[in-house]
Amino acid sequence: MTSLTLYEHPLNEQVRIYLRLEYLLDQLDEVSGLSAPCHHIQFFRSLFDLLEILEQVQVKADLAKDLDKLKKKLNAWANVPQVDQQQLQQLLEQLAEHQRAVLQAKRFGQALREDRFLTSIKQRFSIPGGSCSFDLPIFHHWLHQPLAARQNAINGWLATLSPLRHALAFWLQLTRESAQGGHVEVKQGFYQQDADGACLIRIQVNPDLGVYPLVSGHKNRFAIRFMPFDDDREVADNMPVFISVC
Repeated sequence: MTSLTLYEHPLNEQVRIYLRLEYLLDQLDEVSGLSAPCHHIQFFRSLFDLLEILEQVQVKADLAKDLDKLKKKLNAWANVPQVDQQQLQQLLEQLAEHQRAVLQAKRFGQALREDRFLTSIKQRFSIPGGSCSFDLPIFHHWLHQPLAARQNAINGWLATLSPLRHALAFWLQLTRESAQGGHVEVKQGFYQQDADGACLIRIQVNPDLGVYPLVSGHKNRFAIRFMPFDDDREVADNMPVFISVC
């Protein structure tokens, strides 16, 4: 059976930023344990992209607010009959830990912005091919350090992002688990739906259908146009798609 392709689309700017941060943090994880120079180059590109977002947006304050809103939602479940109180209490305890870590942390990315080595190479990474040895001899020197030394440096940089990583993962996990939806029939490649107060939609499509979704919307309503990947292929008139709203 063909696995469905998952697409996620944010319905507000804050979730858009969160998804980009998650995407970059996942890239950092994927290449951080690899040893080839090309893997390290990808690591630094992702790291500097992440720092650019953290420089432009007050993610710490926004995430702290969203965790507090989540806490209020979870507390509201305490008086609902048949709720698993033990599970609810565990979630509240985890949330409290993430709140403390976020509030006690420096501004996200501050330690990395103050790192002498990262500061010395960051600007050149914005230039196509700017990580060549003649452009960045200090980086070329770093690449030829023993693997253990390079890995130790990478682990240290990633450790400074731990409060962001864990709190963001927790918030996104609970947001995704709040999803409601199911299979829908998409007619002539178009679908729209009300989404009162939603922040994220998740779309699962069979790749054999040869289409991908283009989404427009906000917290109260969204519309999806399914586009053919190949120009010479038509979109099926009635197409089964799984759509959930968070």
